Amino acid sequence: MRRVAIALGIVVSLGLILALAKGRRTTNVPAQRSMGSRTRIRIVPAQVISELKSTETRVTVGPVTYSSDVATILQEKCQSCHRPGQVAPFSLLTYDQARRWANPIREAVESRRMPPWHADPRVGHFLNDRSLSPRERATLLAWIDQETPLGDPEDLPPKKTFPKGWAIGSPDLILTMAKPYEVVAEGVLSYQRFRVATGFTEDHWIQAAEAQPGNRAVVHHICVFLADDRPKGNRMSDEVRELVCYAPGDLPSIFPPGTAKHLPAGAMLDIEIHYTPIGTVQRDQSSVGLVFARGPTRRRAFTKGISQKDFTIPPGAANHPVRSTYRFINDARLLSLMPHMHLRGKDFLYTATYPDGRTEVLLSVPAYDFGWQSVYRLAAPKPMPAGTRIDCLAHFDNSESNPANPDPRLAIRWGEQTFDEMMIGFIDFDEDASLSLSSIAPQPRPQRSDRRD
Repeated sequence: MRRVAIALGIVVSLGLILALAKGRRTTNVPAQRSMGSRTRIRIVPAQVISELKSTETRVTVGPVTYSSDVATILQEKCQSCHRPGQVAPFSLLTYDQARRWANPIREAVESRRMPPWHADPRVGHFLNDRSLSPRERATLLAWIDQETPLGDPEDLPPKKTFPKGWAIGSPDLILTMAKPYEVVAEGVLSYQRFRVATGFTEDHWIQAAEAQPGNRAVVHHICVFLADDRPKGNRMSDEVRELVCYAPGDLPSIFPPGTAKHLPAGAMLDIEIHYTPIGTVQRDQSSVGLVFARGPTRRRAFTKGISQKDFTIPPGAANHPVRSTYRFINDARLLSLMPHMHLRGKDFLYTATYPDGRTEVLLSVPAYDFGWQSVYRLAAPKPMPAGTRIDCLAHFDNSESNPANPDPRLAIRWGEQTFDEMMIGFIDFDEDASLSLSSIAPQPRPQRSDRRD
């Protein structure tokens, strides 16, 4: 099961920006209450920043203006979130808005918290890379140092347009919960599942899918699955069943031309939602939108959660390792990766070992942030020959030095709630669409891997 408990913690990082704008600095910004404790922001470690700076080419910029230099950077790297109706607490669509937030922008850029992108830039190339280049970073800082000049308004780039309603465009089919669900004011809620019928009279290939919350204030995350009520041992594997998930900052499922997910005739979907009470009774009626493949589908897309559930993180452990692994039975292409942990997650590493013995680091996240759980989409599909093994290595910080830790005195195990932990290395991949479903590799039984390094 993919992204079983994806975080809403975006508000943590954004809350820090608001605090800085008011002239005060804090590392104790409330986000979500868990067993009486408060979530706090994880700052990118100084050692990580130092290592990244040491590998960057030093850039010197001259006079900088908003119109000629800064506006384009904000359009490409900031405005997708910093605009009305999105997760950011303020907009960066105009010169006046950018000038007003100049000091918080400086702090976020220097600390590399914003734009939120946590992959090591020395490893891999990603289609949705939000990080600033060395020149972009130097330009923003120089503009602030030069007292935020506007420049000639004639030099401003055209305003960027953003899709309204659905990020996948106009869906061919929208499926909505039959009736609103009432979310209680307080307490810890189990996941809620709502079944919807597709009404399909024939098989469909899904080129894109998007889960959309009806009430973002209380929807922690959504995962949508192909329903299967057969006994557990006879059910379809998770990589066949999962369709799409939603979390703030996450992306909808959009596949390359010729690749799609499959839904059979008569398919029923389960919309699984994790709600978080906010102190008042709320109502939610969420939806999922589907775009059908227009051309021939030659490759079938799957989502796999490479998970390890058998672990115990000792009290106070600052660097506790947990491992998981997956092996491809068929030739495949890797499309994207997404590590998932909770508040004690520290770092995450994906490594491929190919049949010829070669190894390759696919993704390194040296400073995992529960508040920004990004999908890392490869710039180009990467071949995974049959027999290729993917190893995932995560470290957890259950010590007092982790400001996000709800309680370092507890031994922590796998669980669905935010104050528990998870270790999942999600991957999207595709295979030849003509292969039978029975050939899809089952997840190997995980070996206990909670020893210390």
